[in-house]
Amino acid sequence: MTLGIIRVLTTQDKTLLEEHGRLLAQEYGLSSVSRCIADQPQGIFDSESEYRAVPKIVQLGHALQREGCQALFLSCAADPGLAVLRQSVSIPVVSAGSACARIAANLKLPVGVIGIGADAPAPFRRLLGEEVPYARPQGVTKTTDLLTAEGRRSALACAEQLHQAGARVIAFSCTGLSTIGLAPQIREHLGCVAIDAVSAAGMFAIEWLGISHA
Repeated sequence: MTLGIIRVLTTQDKTLLEEHGRLLAQEYGLSSVSRCIADQPQGIFDSESEYRAVPKIVQLGHALQREGCQALFLSCAADPGLAVLRQSVSIPVVSAGSACARIAANLKLPVGVIGIGADAPAPFRRLLGEEVPYARPQGVTKTTDLLTAEGRRSALACAEQLHQAGARVIAFSCTGLSTIGLAPQIREHLGCVAIDAVSAAGMFAIEWLGISHA
């Protein structure tokens, strides 16, 4: 059973492209194939880049279904084009944002959201409330900013800021935070719950694919 992973960051770096698949294989034993949309080397970071990405996401979803994938993972916490994609394919689709936000909401603890946009993405506001505490790492406005040493340090400092403000759960509204392995750093240094958006999506994917996880 194979999960098709749609990456919204265009990259020729095979290791970077397959990182989320590697994380899901490591945590859940999921078999996956990763593809990225074209011509968006900085990913999705505002309304215009999201508008350009949606038709590419739908096209890629169709391609992965034709390749034999039994479910799709839209690896972007803004859930861009999720409703359209689900209407366009005949296999289940899980998306990072709604998966992460739903798990955070179910914990019934104070949540802080960390991401790269000016505000928390729509699925987080919908499931956690319009006033959910949100912060963006200093100097980070695009996914690629997180891949630098400075971006990694800034992300951890941002999580600490949310924790000090009262958050007992830090929810990721950018899958780039999964790429840099922020969740274990938060658990180690801050001692609070960190919900990795890629890992959250994996929890739903294994159910749909009928994969047992001890």
